[in-house]
Amino acid sequence: MDSTLACLAAWMPRQRWYAGKGRVPSLRFIAAWDLPDPFVDESSTLVRVRTFIVADESALPAVVYQIPVVARATSTVEVDAAHLIGSPEPGTTLIDGPHDRSYAAALLRLVTVGGEGMGAGALARGIPSAARPTAPTADTMSAGVVSGEQSNTSIVYRGPEGTAPVIAKVYRQLQPGVNPDIELQTALAEAGSPFVPRSVGSVSGMWPDPDDGRLSVDGSLAFAQEFLPDVEDAWRVALRAAAAGEDFTARATALGEATARVHVALADLFGTRAPDADDRARTVTGWRQRLSIAIAEVPALSASRARIEEVYARALHSPWPPLQRVHGDFHLGQVILVPRRGWVLLDFEGEPMRPMAERERPDLALRDLAGMLRSFDYIAGSIRLDQPDASRTSVREWAHAARRAYLDGYAAASAVDLDAQQPLLDALELDKAVYEAIYESRNRPTWIAIPLRAIGRLATG
Repeated sequence: MDSTLACLAAWMPRQRWYAGKGRVPSLRFIAAWDLPDPFVDESSTLVRVRTFIVADESALPAVVYQIPVVARATSTVEVDAAHLIGSPEPGTTLIDGPHDRSYAAALLRLVTVGGEGMGAGALARGIPSAARPTAPTADTMSAGVVSGEQSNTSIVYRGPEGTAPVIAKVYRQLQPGVNPDIELQTALAEAGSPFVPRSVGSVSGMWPDPDDGRLSVDGSLAFAQEFLPDVEDAWRVALRAAAAGEDFTARATALGEATARVHVALADLFGTRAPDADDRARTVTGWRQRLSIAIAEVPALSASRARIEEVYARALHSPWPPLQRVHGDFHLGQVILVPRRGWVLLDFEGEPMRPMAERERPDLALRDLAGMLRSFDYIAGSIRLDQPDASRTSVREWAHAARRAYLDGYAAASAVDLDAQQPLLDALELDKAVYEAIYESRNRPTWIAIPLRAIGRLATG
């Protein structure tokens, strides 16, 4: 096991989903699980498909990762070198599971047929969805990994005519609890919502608590849903329209309506509750903590602190709507435009870096609206950065019209009086812009003008 952990520790820092950028992993074995039976691939070669669960103790608290691997004879390996984990013993090479057909087939079988995988301290259980579409089978599928993902790894499956393409998301960082991505999307899909992909199935797991190995925790390992090919996300659709000066208000209105329909459905499915003093205090404390961090990293914000805190104070003392389950990380990149179907919302996982308990907590639906408003603002800001000669007035007017249309569509479909909730929406959008200032200062300093302009506008009303 030591040699395997050494291979993983050398390989993980190069992966986009590894959270400890700039650190050397300090890995501890937690558990592993195998398929119920030995796996024979299409070439009649016996291969081992195993999933390791490891804790990286270079971070505090430790981060728990899921690492699916396929062990093959080194002489038979034909995978790109970027997906090779290493050779813990002579003659055997470990391959990153999603990039190997044997693992891809095994995962598809688990989510569509069911079954269990067991091993050293861990158990995995496939849970097919009740109303799943007809998916490819492990024998007829072709599979490919989606590039560019940050915190997970997704595999797209295609099959013969008459089957629906499927995308399966493998969660790399594990936490106890049902991932909202599974819980919310499955509930919406089984309730017949046209605004989310149909659910195919999921994989749940049980493994030892990394802090107390005598206890076990339950969590989510993977989620599969209908894959909608040949579509674009709303960011690309909106960016192209803004760059060309095309009117986007009809599509923004429809996007607002789709957001509202999903919020109404989530409230019906999971209920609502009135916010209490603890909810308000927790929210405002988060705003103030982020503002302090932002001022420490972007000192220019200190001149706006008093005005920002006035916005927060107005929100604190204004009426708050009921809390409910929400998307949690909503922006134009989380929506796709499907021909003859319209806008479809994706990735209800919430912010992946937040603890699962926080992501499962009822929240303000306005938080999703604030995220989308910031996304329209980023469209205008990115055009100003990429096309310095573009008319600032026309770009600003495009974003203003899209924002207004989105809110109008939402209000009409939800019957929510957004004017009465404007102080709270302003505070949520301002908090989001403050977070963006922190992010841009750390990662894209040339973009920091986008959130700073928004902070100045929102702080002055």
